[in-house]
Amino acid sequence: MMKKLFVSMFTLVICASLFAQLDTDQFALDVSKADAANTEQLKAFIWKRNATATVSGEVKATVINEVSFNEAGEIQVTQVGGETSVKQKRGVRGKVQQNAMENNADYVGKALEMAISYTYMSKGQLLDFFGKSTITDAGDKYQITGANVLVQGDSLTVVVEKATNLFLSKNFSSMLDEDPISGKVSYAKFSSGISHGSETVMNLPGKKAVINAKNQDYTVRVQ
Repeated sequence: MMKKLFVSMFTLVICASLFAQLDTDQFALDVSKADAANTEQLKAFIWKRNATATVSGEVKATVINEVSFNEAGEIQVTQVGGETSVKQKRGVRGKVQQNAMENNADYVGKALEMAISYTYMSKGQLLDFFGKSTITDAGDKYQITGANVLVQGDSLTVVVEKATNLFLSKNFSSMLDEDPISGKVSYAKFSSGISHGSETVMNLPGKKAVINAKNQDYTVRVQ
């Protein structure tokens, strides 16, 4: 009798695990489908990204980019403005300073590119992420946490709204030029319900810098 009971309980556990796995797979498909449909609607827009870089709490530079999707569905970013608070020195010292400023600008640019790669993940990347992540039920939303998502050693925590299967936020940590970097992407919605990345805050301890990038001035592209 005890043996039959044990076998029955073991069978129930196995079945429960299988159903949980199936639920997880379906959830991943639902989220990727919702994200793809939302991104398709975002392709109609063009917007500005205003990024401010501070070092040790002091504003050092601002960069304004124009952002949109190209015909292939890839994000394209074009710088349309910006300024620096660093005063240019003369002569050789000025040249050295200019080189340093350009290197820092490249570093900031790479950080922003990394943020975009986590903000707009492909269907394959999302399904792979969900397949090796832990999903936690948090009331009206789910929290999904995983590692080795886009590069070896990184980590990502995603919060998804249950009602829409759309993203509410993404927190990531990774490495940039051998320096640790972390960031948070926050999402907002238009009155139409279309979700979009509204703000990204990144910490770059290797440069003692913080980058705050806000997406704004969304307009429908002229065909």
